[in-house]
Amino acid sequence: MNLWLTLHIVGVVLFVGNIVTAAFWKVRADLGGNPVVVHDAAKSVMLADFVFTLPGIVLVTVSGIAMAHKAGIPMNESNWLTVSLAVFGATGLIWGAVLIPLQRAMIRHSAASVAGGSLIAEYRRASRLWAVFGAAATLLPIAVLALMIAKPF
Repeated sequence: MNLWLTLHIVGVVLFVGNIVTAAFWKVRADLGGNPVVVHDAAKSVMLADFVFTLPGIVLVTVSGIAMAHKAGIPMNESNWLTVSLAVFGATGLIWGAVLIPLQRAMIRHSAASVAGGSLIAEYRRASRLWAVFGAAATLLPIAVLALMIAKPF
């Protein structure tokens, strides 16, 4: 296995692995309803995004473009790779423009919830929006993964 492919696979594992497991632990914390646990989970999701998701994005993008260039895959026409890049870009927009601000809000609101002893409505609202947009930001990369494996066009 060559270096670029190894880096690409490591990036996919970091990226997809983190978005799935972070959602799992955050949802479990929310279902428990303990503001202290919820606050810790909200902070941990943000930390994990910067420790795992962001490096995964960089590895996937850089190694993917390097392998495409090496393989001579055209980047200026519609094919499995350019569609994958567009979908991956949409995921990045959702993450940067919606999910990160919602995560910051959830951290603030969960801290207020700890002080008040129960989860406040603002936290619950931000958490519901995070779940909706997070589902999209999880399903889109799964679609990219399918395109990368199948290379249908």
